[in-house]
Amino acid sequence: MEEYEGAVAEAKGLWKWITSSAFIAGLCCFPSVLLAGVGLMSLSAADALSRQLYFGPFRWFLYLLTLGFLSYGLLHHFRGRGICTLDDAKRNRTRIVNTTLLVLIITFSVFWVWDYIVIQLLGIAIGLPWLEEAVWNF
Repeated sequence: MEEYEGAVAEAKGLWKWITSSAFIAGLCCFPSVLLAGVGLMSLSAADALSRQLYFGPFRWFLYLLTLGFLSYGLLHHFRGRGICTLDDAKRNRTRIVNTTLLVLIITFSVFWVWDYIVIQLLGIAIGLPWLEEAVWNF
């Protein structure tokens, strides 16, 4: 139980990396909602852009960028805690694994809520035709 509490405390220290990574992963749909919301893009163009970004290879690039961003954050975090060599990593293996898994789970959860709830609701609110395909309709 003590190892879990330590992982939770460390994950709280990584909140900037977690939220930034979740935001990066959701950038496939956010630009179209933002541009249509401020009137710089028509709704049909915004819908086409978001579909192209979401269903194209750009989404997978964003996912890889997110994993890279999280990896750098975790590396920076653990080095700041004195885990700099492979021997240190072996001694703190449980701590590293627990913290990494918790950070990944939290990041995925924040991303899911951001991308599939918040952005969809914003898109529907400005008039994008996403209501039929919304996650709560499945």
